[in-house]
Amino acid sequence: MASIFSKIISGDIPCYKIAESDHFFAFLDIRPLAKGHTLVVPKKEVDDLFDVDDETLAGIMPFAKKVAHALKHTIDCKRVGMMVIGTEVPHAHIHLIPFTTEAQISVTRPPISLSKLEMEAIAEKVRKAL
Repeated sequence: MASIFSKIISGDIPCYKIAESDHFFAFLDIRPLAKGHTLVVPKKEVDDLFDVDDETLAGIMPFAKKVAHALKHTIDCKRVGMMVIGTEVPHAHIHLIPFTTEAQISVTRPPISLSKLEMEAIAEKVRKAL
């Protein structure tokens, strides 16, 4: 059964898309810890990031780096942090989270609430920065 991320990649479920390549896809997290919280996923569905083939593992970082730079230039933040947790969805993924204080990237805090218009505006700004 396809994961929710595979359904997003295929277009079966809508998302706030940031970037796409032949092998990777980036979109805003709908339960963000901070403005611009983005998920970067390989298009090939594998449950755990450390189970993907070496070529995919090596390729995801340069893709994520481009997205992180675009986030840094469009979101008011000190840095863009990266986390690999991987328990929420059985599809390898990286969290890119713009933050000013470390408390903003704590997975134990509740997500922030952003309207659809705010999410669309963030996605558009980041896409333009790529």
